[in-house]
Amino acid sequence: MYPPSKKVLHHEDCEFQGRTVASYGIVTGSGIIDAGRRLKNFPTLKSLLAHGALDELKNLQSERPDHALSAVELLPTVPDPDKIFCIGVNYATHLAESGHPTPPHPMIFTRFANSQVGSGQPMIWPPESERFDYEGEMAVIIGKAGRRISRENALAHVAGYACYNDGTIRDWQRHTSQFVPGKNFVATGGFGPWMVTTDEMPDVTRQTIATRLNGVEVQAAPISDLVFDVSALIAYCSTFTEFVPGDVIVTGTTGGVGAYRVPPLWMKEGDVVEVDISGIGILCNPVKDEVAKAVGQAASAASPSQQWRAS
Repeated sequence: MYPPSKKVLHHEDCEFQGRTVASYGIVTGSGIIDAGRRLKNFPTLKSLLAHGALDELKNLQSERPDHALSAVELLPTVPDPDKIFCIGVNYATHLAESGHPTPPHPMIFTRFANSQVGSGQPMIWPPESERFDYEGEMAVIIGKAGRRISRENALAHVAGYACYNDGTIRDWQRHTSQFVPGKNFVATGGFGPWMVTTDEMPDVTRQTIATRLNGVEVQAAPISDLVFDVSALIAYCSTFTEFVPGDVIVTGTTGGVGAYRVPPLWMKEGDVVEVDISGIGILCNPVKDEVAKAVGQAASAASPSQQWRAS
């Protein structure tokens, strides 16, 4: 597993799978404080957010960690969001490389929860495509419900931020003008490694994002280059739907995606892709061929191993 960023501090919340049940906790320099075990009324991060109880985590900061970060397998930061909104072509550099004009409104498509995996878990390359592309992005996790939220009040509805890899099956994305098929193959997107709460990240526009494929930087930009910033996205989306705690907005990718390189650069079996956002952390996922993975699982089925999981 890729080591955590040196920026990892208290108040970073994660979802993880223990020996028997999934849980969530606070990532510290010494390990993970299991909040799910201590806060019985809030068994998941989503339930904690739904009850406006994020401050409950602050009371746990001085407790002894229960798990080493290296001893768990990460799950998506929010494994069970009610809604996942993804924003298309939301950096000027990606607009330029794709040939799209600047849109008058955010371009929105949706992802499903089962299309996501946690940091360290494999992103699965399906046999139906040869065009599996990376898209490093920043995710916004909603902490407070709201409808028709103003731009001025939008950031008060944010619980925190995480890294995201909006892995894309490009040929299926382009079957029609609708992106959804190419964005929702099972286990094609990465989400994690954790959420950094807004009290530790009061101005996310000061951060930078980079994507690396096998250690080579393929994307880089400041978050301030977003065409529609976080406040604008919350205001727009909350006009047509009600946000609830745990909802996710994936804010868009910058230039440098594989589809617009010459020759194109597609992810394949054995690759490792990282999304690195300063002040937040590093999301790292290996790429696995679905067919090869199935063969390997069948071969090892006779001797299953017990795993710890986390995110």
